[in-house]
Amino acid sequence: MKYPPVNSDDVDTSRWFDDEVQVHAVALRAWLRAKYPALVDPDNLVQESLARVWRAAQRARVNSPKAFLFTTASHLALNELRRRPTVGIEAVDDDHIALASVEAVSTPDMVAHREELTLLAQAVQTLPPRCRQALTLRLYGLAQKEIAAELGISERAVEAHLTNGLRGCTKFLAKWGVP
Repeated sequence: MKYPPVNSDDVDTSRWFDDEVQVHAVALRAWLRAKYPALVDPDNLVQESLARVWRAAQRARVNSPKAFLFTTASHLALNELRRRPTVGIEAVDDDHIALASVEAVSTPDMVAHREELTLLAQAVQTLPPRCRQALTLRLYGLAQKEIAAELGISERAVEAHLTNGLRGCTKFLAKWGVP
């Protein structure tokens, strides 16, 4: 069965979903983990993607279920990463604090480190949206080429956004005396 039977009985739609969509869940999970290593819960994105494909199939025919599933998951992953630009910084900060306590780093050093990371997060928040998106995706480990593909812009535009983002952050941090 190539297409889901729109407005058909649940048995046919369920069979289509199992045969054409659900079979890709394991591959999708692996792909998300490889492409977006900063995701907190790729399993949740897999489930949400499957649910969205199911709902879309209830409204209209889905011609390429695997492509639709992976595209949906990619958009959800990017939206998650865009919505939480400072979460990665806080997560790194918490790990560093735990490590610092083991290594007996002084309290003033820990406080200074936390303040610097907080200022960096604020600096990133002051950037224009596209600049902030490009810089955040780069901080999450995406290559320039991947960022260009995800944002739908040229690599040269990504380079410009990253350069402007770093300049903007540097200026912001300089106002607060952070070298």
